[in-house]
Amino acid sequence: MNIKYFHRCLPLLMLLTLATTAAAQTKIDLSQYREDCGITCVRHDPDTLQITWPTATNLQAEIIFDLRAGRPLIRSLGFSESGQPTHYIATEIEPVTTLTVGERDKQKADEGFQQMVFFEKVPERPHQTYLMALTNRNAHVISDGSRLTVSFGGVSAGSFTGDLRFTFFRNRPLIHAEAVVSTHEKLRAILYDAGLSSVTPEWTNMVWANPLGKIENSPLTSNSGTQTVGTTFRTMIAEGPHGSIAVFPAPHQYFYPLDFAENYKFNWFGNGYSKMPAGFGFGIRQPPEGDHRWVPWFDAPAESEQHLGVFYLIHPGDGEETLKEVARYTHADHYPELAGYQTFTSHYHIEHTLEFLQRQQQQKTNGVPRGLETPGFVKKFKAGGVNIVHLAEFHQGWTPSQKTPARLKMMQTMFQECERLSDTNFLLLPGEEPNVHLGGHWIALFPKPVYWILNRATNEPFADEVPKYGRVYHVGSADDVLTLMEKESGLMWTAHARIKGSIPFPDGYRQQPFYQSDHFLGAAWKNLPANLSRDTLGWRALDLFNDMNQWGQRKQVLGEVDVFKVEPDYELYAHMNVNYLKLDQLPKFSAGWQPVLDTLRHGQFFTTTGEILIPQFTVAGSSSGETIHGRQNSEIKLQLDWTFPLAFAEIISGDGKSIKRQRINLTDTDAFGSRTLNLTADLRAQKWVRVEVWDIAANGAFTQPVWIE
Repeated sequence: MNIKYFHRCLPLLMLLTLATTAAAQTKIDLSQYREDCGITCVRHDPDTLQITWPTATNLQAEIIFDLRAGRPLIRSLGFSESGQPTHYIATEIEPVTTLTVGERDKQKADEGFQQMVFFEKVPERPHQTYLMALTNRNAHVISDGSRLTVSFGGVSAGSFTGDLRFTFFRNRPLIHAEAVVSTHEKLRAILYDAGLSSVTPEWTNMVWANPLGKIENSPLTSNSGTQTVGTTFRTMIAEGPHGSIAVFPAPHQYFYPLDFAENYKFNWFGNGYSKMPAGFGFGIRQPPEGDHRWVPWFDAPAESEQHLGVFYLIHPGDGEETLKEVARYTHADHYPELAGYQTFTSHYHIEHTLEFLQRQQQQKTNGVPRGLETPGFVKKFKAGGVNIVHLAEFHQGWTPSQKTPARLKMMQTMFQECERLSDTNFLLLPGEEPNVHLGGHWIALFPKPVYWILNRATNEPFADEVPKYGRVYHVGSADDVLTLMEKESGLMWTAHARIKGSIPFPDGYRQQPFYQSDHFLGAAWKNLPANLSRDTLGWRALDLFNDMNQWGQRKQVLGEVDVFKVEPDYELYAHMNVNYLKLDQLPKFSAGWQPVLDTLRHGQFFTTTGEILIPQFTVAGSSSGETIHGRQNSEIKLQLDWTFPLAFAEIISGDGKSIKRQRINLTDTDAFGSRTLNLTADLRAQKWVRVEVWDIAANGAFTQPVWIE
């Protein structure tokens, strides 16, 4: 052999030897794999691990992992028909994740209720972005119901270390990819971007829908730079000759709370994005600066396992067909109709009234100003399947001290506009977050227009008659507020309890007469704060839900959204939830909306992020809000409809001293299903019982309690 040639090839021979040795040493643990999960796992040779699973069509989906160090982890991804060769959508692709790590404000964390903080500006403090590195390719294969997870030995990014996991779901071409990592460091806040990348991409076109739903595309070129893109359904798609790959996040869990719900370009594609490796990539992103107001990021407590997840969906069709399939998982960001129910959403600082009055003044008109004939927020809610919207207007620092004439004018305008913008299928309800007299922040809802002034002066009457307005109330204390609620059949509840401006509440006033009255509904729920170690959303309010009912009064928790301004191109769905109220008909504004308050007060509703519906929930034949007598083996019937495969349901009950939880594993469920669960629970000595249901993307739904005597 030519010596000079041998020396030239020596580095390559050494590299091949090392790769072969590494592959020989790569271990795959199949001890927890079961063939009856319906997903096939085969190691054909030392270098590869092949997963094959059925889809809803006649096609089989296939992925081959490359176990050799230094090679793209996914050797191929595609479809095959029975007995036919596989058509590869893509080969030599790398799952990519970057982790941005920032510092929490220690003082604010210490002052917060159970260290739950919103008023943070994390990007203004030191932070750093790391590329997630796969440290070894030893694999652990686990079957669980109708799904299978492949976990690779380790990943790391800065001080965060953990595993890289891929979960496959029988009958769906859906893959859940997660870097599951933790750190020993305290007071960390994080963001992550994720997606797929290839040095030699086989896709030819990027496809997405812009924030108004129009399909757009960008052909790949040799010098394709990075683009950050605002999209519909938070989805970016790579389209090739044999099919398409969509990348999208969990629709709600991926979005930490902000005051504004604008579309901040949550997708990316191209070469050289952030810290991503060489090659053309695409995926999901979180802009570090958020809405430039309060930007808390995700909380990442020391030793907690943070799930940095993203979904891949493969499809044999083009990008537009693939996007339609992705959209099914959120009903196209639409809350579906459900017989016997009306959808109700609350807590919006639209400030339509102020804008209306300002434009009237600017345009010198007494009528509807140009541009507000049909406001953007009305179009957005109607397109999303919302029947009833409850506003939280006048959320300004000067509102409590506002003079009577100016406030009456504002309230009159709000009432008139709510009536004008309501119709037979849409009801816009006046509402306010007054934030005075009780403590913390709270929401008010009346069954009809009610004029009330927030700053009752000494010797000023509680109520008087004012020309043009009629009865006007003046409140200056918690007792005044309760009296007003009693006289006008109103409801009030704690906004964002135990966080933001309500950190010590309702705990701090639970002994007060107004809290213990039937006019204090309870509290409101949303995904706040955000912590990716949780398999549920909004545990803060759900824990409070349990606590309130342990305290002895019968209280409800409804969903709230709490954002400012809404327009048609906003990414509202990610921040939303909705309440399905048991109402056969939508009330007319002119007749008042007492049935809405009655339904809330009596707990005749369920709350959902939208992907899980609970059309029926009974305990011993009684629905939420009703009362039964506790006994052993009480039958609980739960009818469910869902899109993402379900994870679990939980029966939660309390006896006034301790909480009992009974978890029901639902890993046997496929996507897009319907089922009635017939369960039993021992409810002796219990005082209340309710149910939660959660899916693989942390989307959830929960009922109101059935009371027990």
